[in-house]
Amino acid sequence: MFEAASTPRLSPQKQRLRFWRRLLKLSRGVESQLRNRFRAEFGITLPRFDVMAALDRHKKGLKMSELSSVLKVSNGNVTGFVDRLVSDGCIIRAPVAGDRRAWQVQLTRKGRDEFTAMAAMHESWVGAILQELGPEEADEIIAVLDRLGRATGDAQ
Repeated sequence: MFEAASTPRLSPQKQRLRFWRRLLKLSRGVESQLRNRFRAEFGITLPRFDVMAALDRHKKGLKMSELSSVLKVSNGNVTGFVDRLVSDGCIIRAPVAGDRRAWQVQLTRKGRDEFTAMAAMHESWVGAILQELGPEEADEIIAVLDRLGRATGDAQ
């Protein structure tokens, strides 16, 4: 499995806290690199990519409230990202029948094409950033994170 760290044995609580800090630091570092690369390569923000990724997974589109839920951000945050993507021609927004206050958003052909190119680069960048992680190690870590997600009520 994993090599044991060469540190003195910590209490389970301290070890879990150490794990959390390392996981958070790694996550923030990877996210920072991705933000910089999206800005340099495509002139977009990571949150805009995330909106497009969510809509790519939901081909028929999502209500704005559903999109907020999928992204785990507020409706106000999503509105700004969607407005910009609509003005860029990457998303269409249409009223929801029977609900005057709701809007459905969906990728346009242009949005799908741009997202496809960005997603390929994203996959390549993540692969390069995490190249030290072998396939078996990735499987083990994914299994542990899935178990932790289920235990915290955040199952994927």
